Amino acid sequence: MSIWWSLHLRREAASVPLARRLLLGTMETAGVDPDVSYDLSVALTEACANAVEHGGGTAAGGTEAYRVTAYLDGEKCRIEVADSGPGFARSAAARPARTDAEHGRGLCLIEELADHVHIGNKPGRGGAVVSFDKMLKWRDNAPLVTAS
Repeated sequence: MSIWWSLHLRREAASVPLARRLLLGTMETAGVDPDVSYDLSVALTEACANAVEHGGGTAAGGTEAYRVTAYLDGEKCRIEVADSGPGFARSAAARPARTDAEHGRGLCLIEELADHVHIGNKPGRGGAVVSFDKMLKWRDNAPLVTAS
């Protein structure tokens, strides 16, 4: 079974918990292990917070926005957060944050919580893209897992 959804959200702090709750609800309904769901929700929160804080620029229609897309497909979940801001400076995306820093640890946290992470810029139009995936574990008797 595959599930996917995409949200177009305003760059406002209130949008972050909305995306997180939708992801957690989807995972709970699908029967994903709560620990995996939690890790992915924290990573999503960090990626959305980055888009809200740094993803300046104006999307079509005159509102500042970013996009969140999530795919649960078989044994993997992939999440992508894309904004319309200036994107990442080459050195910033690859540089680890100081552990005592007040800000700048979000990308490192995403890398710790996910199995695979890609941090980059959208080609052409600009904007940052953070995508990450994680192998799923399922609860016993998960409703959306098909029997083999």
